[in-house]
Amino acid sequence: MPAPGENLRINPARLWDSLDQMAQIGPGIAGGNNRQTLTDADSAGRHLFARWCADAGMTMGVDTMGNMFATRAGTDPAALPVYMGSHLDTQPTGGRYDGVLGVLGALEVVRSLNDLGIQTKHPIVVTNWTNEEGARFAPAMLASGVFAGLHTEDYAKSRRDLDGKVFGEELARIGWVGDEKVGARKIHAMFELHIEQGPILEAEGKTIGVVTHGQGLWWLEITLTGKDAHTGSTPMNMRVNAGLGMARITERVHQIAMSHQPNAVGAVGQVKVYPNSRNVIPGKVVFTVDIRSPDLPKLEAMKAEVIRAAHAVAAELGLGIGIEDVGHFDPVTFDPRLVAVVRQAAEKLGHSHQDIVSGAGHDACWINRVAPTVMIMCPCVGGLSHNEAEEISPEWAAAGADVMLHAVLDVAEVVG
Repeated sequence: MPAPGENLRINPARLWDSLDQMAQIGPGIAGGNNRQTLTDADSAGRHLFARWCADAGMTMGVDTMGNMFATRAGTDPAALPVYMGSHLDTQPTGGRYDGVLGVLGALEVVRSLNDLGIQTKHPIVVTNWTNEEGARFAPAMLASGVFAGLHTEDYAKSRRDLDGKVFGEELARIGWVGDEKVGARKIHAMFELHIEQGPILEAEGKTIGVVTHGQGLWWLEITLTGKDAHTGSTPMNMRVNAGLGMARITERVHQIAMSHQPNAVGAVGQVKVYPNSRNVIPGKVVFTVDIRSPDLPKLEAMKAEVIRAAHAVAAELGLGIGIEDVGHFDPVTFDPRLVAVVRQAAEKLGHSHQDIVSGAGHDACWINRVAPTVMIMCPCVGGLSHNEAEEISPEWAAAGADVMLHAVLDVAEVVG
C-alpha cells in the first residue's frame, strides 16, 4: 500500500467526466444548470450521486431534511467520521461547478482511495446538503442550518417558494425524506471544496485559496405597498409608486455598502413586482436586500442603516412597508488547525496558494458551529458565478481535489 506522499493524486479525467455527467441533469438554456432544490431535476441528480456512491462501496444514509451521507468505513468503528461535501442544487441560471465540485470532488477522493488501496482509521463521509442555494426556498443553507441547530425542522419544512409550494411537501414529493434524525451525526472534521465565486485567486495567479474566514450576511425581504394605477392617466403628483420606492432603496443599499468600505458589499437581488403589467404603476413590490461583511460591527451597522433608509423612503412616498429577516449568519472563523492542514497540503503538492475570506455563504459556515470545519477554494474564470457562464479549468478542479485528498488523509489517519 502506498504511503500518502506527494505523488498521490486523484483521477482528474474521472472527476471532470463526473462533473460533465451531472451537468446533463437539469440543463440551463446557456450551458449551465437549472437544478433547483426539490425539483425533479434535483431528485435525478441525487439518484445519480447515490448510484456513484454505491459503486464506490459506500453506504448511504439520508436524514429527514434530505441531507445525504455516503460513508466509506474506517478501521476503527469508534472513530468519528471525517466529512467532505457541499451541495448539488443550483441557482435558476446556475453554473456547473458551484457546490457540485465540492460533492463530486469528495466522491473522487473516495474513489481514488479505493484505487490506491488506502485505508483510514476514521470513516469518511461524502455529503450532499439540501437547499444550500436558497434560490427557491429562503434562507440559504437551510438543511445544514437545521443540522447545526440554527433552525427548527418545523420552520424549515414550512418554508414556501414564490409559487406557494411548501418545502416539506416538495421534499416528500421527490422521495428524499430519510429516516435519520437531523443533527444526530457526530463529526470529527469537515472539509468543503468550492469554487471561489470571486476574482481574487485568478487575479493573483493562485491555484488554491485557504479559507480562513467567511463573511457574515443579512437578507432582508422588503415589501412596499402603494396603489395600482394606470401609467397613462395618473398624474405624477398623485401616484403611490411602489416601484419607485424600490428603486430609491436599491440606490441607498449601494451607497451604504460603499460608505463601509473596505470589506462590505450590498445589493438588491430577488424582485417580484405586482401586478407586473406594462401600463400599470406597481402597487406592490417584494424584494430582497443582501448585505455582507466579515466584520460583525460593520455588518450590524449596515443592516440598521438599510432599515432606516427603507422606512424613510417609504414615508416620503406614502408607501406601506414591511421588513422581514429571511437569512442571516454571523462572520465565521474556520478551525485554525484544519486551516493549517489545508495550507500544508497545498505546499506539499507545490500549488500556489493564499489565505482568503469567503465572500459567499456555504454549508461549512453552519457546520463550523458544531464541528471543526474548513474550506478549500479554487479559482473560477473572471470570478463569475451564479451564472450559466461560470467556468473553471480541469486543472483547477484537480488541484482542489488533490489538496482535499491530502488534507483528509492527514486528519482521517492512514492505517498501515
